[in-house]
Amino acid sequence: MSNTIGTLFTLTTFGESHGPAIGGVVDGMPAGITVDMDFIQSELNRRRPGQSRLTTSRQEPDQVELLSGVFEGKTTGCPIGFIVRNQNQHSQDYENLRTLFRPSHADFTYHYKYGTRDHRGGGRSSARITISRVVAGALAKLVLRQQGITVQAYTSQVGPIALQRDYRQYDLSLTETNAVRCPDPEAASRMADLIEQVKAEGDTIGGVITCVIQGCPPGIGEPEFGKLHAQLGSAMLSINAVKGFEYGEGFAGVAQRGSEQNDPFVCCHTMATNETAITTASNHSGGIQGGISNGQDIYFRVAFKPVATLLREQDTVDLQGNPTTFTARGRHDPCVLPRAVPVVEAMTAMVILDNILCQKAYIL
Repeated sequence: MSNTIGTLFTLTTFGESHGPAIGGVVDGMPAGITVDMDFIQSELNRRRPGQSRLTTSRQEPDQVELLSGVFEGKTTGCPIGFIVRNQNQHSQDYENLRTLFRPSHADFTYHYKYGTRDHRGGGRSSARITISRVVAGALAKLVLRQQGITVQAYTSQVGPIALQRDYRQYDLSLTETNAVRCPDPEAASRMADLIEQVKAEGDTIGGVITCVIQGCPPGIGEPEFGKLHAQLGSAMLSINAVKGFEYGEGFAGVAQRGSEQNDPFVCCHTMATNETAITTASNHSGGIQGGISNGQDIYFRVAFKPVATLLREQDTVDLQGNPTTFTARGRHDPCVLPRAVPVVEAMTAMVILDNILCQKAYIL
C-alpha cells in the first residue's frame, strides 16, 4: 500500500528512474469526463527536465500513453493505466555509486530496508517517479475544473529571496511567465541569478512553494484522523526533498494572539444570485477549521531542501563502512522548485478530488 494514495480516487505508481518506463493506475476516476490530452501533456511538460538553464540538462519528451479507462475521448469509470517511457538514461554516470552511500540520499535506508537497491539515478527514490503523480493530478484537475475549483502553486522563496507571505498581493497568472515559476518578475530574476550561481559552484539551493486552492466548497475533510490539512500535509511530505508543511498562518501565527488570529463569521449577500451566505471576514485559518474546509481559499506552503546531489567532492563510506570520497556525475537540478510546482499542484488536486468524492458518499 506504500505505492498507493487515496481512498476513492486512488493512484498506484510503478517504475524506476532508469527502468523502461514510469507509470501508474488511476482508479475511481468519474465516468464521462472529457480527457484533454493536450492539457495532460502540458502538465508533464511543466515538470519535464531540460526546460531551462535552471534545470537538469536531461532531455526527455515525457510523452504519456493512456492504456485503458478511456473510450472515444471520455473516461469510462474503469481504471486508467498509463506509462511514460524513459528514453534518455545515462546509467553509466552512476557506476561509481554502486558501492557507495551518497550523503542525504535514500541509498543507505533503501539498502537496510530491502537488502538491495538500484543505484542508477536513485531508482525508485528518484524524483523522476513524480511523473505518475503529475499525470494523475492532471486527470483530477479535469474533474475539479467542472466543479469550479482551481489549484495554483508558485515558487515563493529560493534560498533567502522570499516573497511576502500574502498570496493576494501577486498576480498568480504571471507564474508561468518565467523559468522559476514565481509571480513576481523582479524576484524571479534574482532567484534565477542565485540558482545559476550555486549551479556554477557545483552546489544546490532549496526554497518554498506556496499553493492556493480556490472554489473549494465547505464541508470536505474528516474530523479526526483524516483532517484535510493532515491529508494535504501527508501528500506534500511524500514528495522528494520536502522538509516542511504549514497551512494558513502556520508557524508565523504563533507570535500573534487569539484576538488577532480568529476568523469572525459574517453574512454576505451576492447580488448576482440574490443569495446570502455565511463566510468569514478573514482567513487566518487557511480555509480549514476542525480539519474540514470552510469555503474560503485554502493556502499552504511547502519547504524543499537543497538537492542532495552536489557536483563536487564529498565524504562518505562504502558498503563495508570504509571512508572514501566521491564526486557525483550526471545531470542534476541545482534547485528542484521550478519543476516541483506542478507536482505540488498534482498532489493537491488528487487530495481535494478524493475528499469531494468521499463527501458525496455521505449525502444521498
